[in-house]
Amino acid sequence: MMGIGCCKVKKEVLKKVKKIIAGIFLICLIIIALWQSFFLKEAEIGLEKGNKAPDFELLTLEGEKVSISDFEGKNVILNFWATWCKPCEKEMPELEKVYQQNKDEVTVVAVNFTVSEKNVESVQSYIKQGGYTFPVLLDQKNKANSGFEVLSYPTTYFLDENGIIRDKVIGQMTDEIIENKLKKLK
Repeated sequence: MMGIGCCKVKKEVLKKVKKIIAGIFLICLIIIALWQSFFLKEAEIGLEKGNKAPDFELLTLEGEKVSISDFEGKNVILNFWATWCKPCEKEMPELEKVYQQNKDEVTVVAVNFTVSEKNVESVQSYIKQGGYTFPVLLDQKNKANSGFEVLSYPTTYFLDENGIIRDKVIGQMTDEIIENKLKKLK
């Protein structure tokens, strides 16, 4: 009898210890979150509006290495997309139109989520069939997509001449949305 009572006591003690440990862990997480939000300065590089966009280096469809910093001095529409994405498909002609009409003031840079594609040739074919002339970069190792924390396609960042993030749109953009965002860059 005494052994059974002892086991029940041990189980109760273990439950209380687990609750105490979980509580301490939760308090530590809260303290860390508060510390970061109140005492640490915001980084110069990051995904928040007003921060410099993270740089990356990818290959173009032509096999050239390109960095996002190569476009500094121009306003940039940085669009993350994939060939299988229906909203991307609808948005691409709008991006081409804006690119053609505003080449002197803005460039469109389309970053393809190549990891999710059948192969690079399918991306090349898609671009050729659409007649798109803006730079297309291949994210074959998910560097840029993860660096910009892209979770949904299309996702578009608007960068000013200094590479500073001025705006972001998640989802399909219309010509009107693009033009309104561009006005804010000028």
